[in-house]
Amino acid sequence: MKTTPEAILARLSALGIPHETHRHEAVFTVAQSAPVKAAIAGAHTKNLFLKDRKGSLFLVTAKDDTQIDLKRLHETIGAASRLSFGSAELLVSVWGVEPGSVTPLGAVNDVPASVRVILDERLMGFERVNVHPLVNTMTTGLAPSDLVAFLVATGHEPAILALPAPPSEPDMRSGD
Repeated sequence: MKTTPEAILARLSALGIPHETHRHEAVFTVAQSAPVKAAIAGAHTKNLFLKDRKGSLFLVTAKDDTQIDLKRLHETIGAASRLSFGSAELLVSVWGVEPGSVTPLGAVNDVPASVRVILDERLMGFERVNVHPLVNTMTTGLAPSDLVAFLVATGHEPAILALPAPPSEPDMRSGD
């Protein structure tokens, strides 16, 4: 059986990790979460559940407005090949969450640790990082260092990396 949001919050408390949780309407996309983000201070996240051709799994957590070059991401995170999104079935079976509720806190369900967790280094500069506690009707805020401590406690030592940005579009007006 997968962990409940209440159990996640209890685990954070048991680890001595300060956290604050807000309940809200369900949100399934970064765009739908705009009213939630406006009401809750801190960096909000987007999460990509990815796999490479060899079946290695990755969870990439970045600030919600981060543009990521998915064609080059595999090079940055050490994947064997270009990445594709993991299926909803794989997400539920391995990470224990439904699409729209993807969160680094799902690491608690990945026993033994089979997913490599990647945190965008931009998140480390914020006082507070907001993630779902396994469901998309709640948002939990905690310090970036405490998110790392939680991940380590679940057996997921995260890699903190600068994620590749997509190439910028050439300025056609400049004549270059």
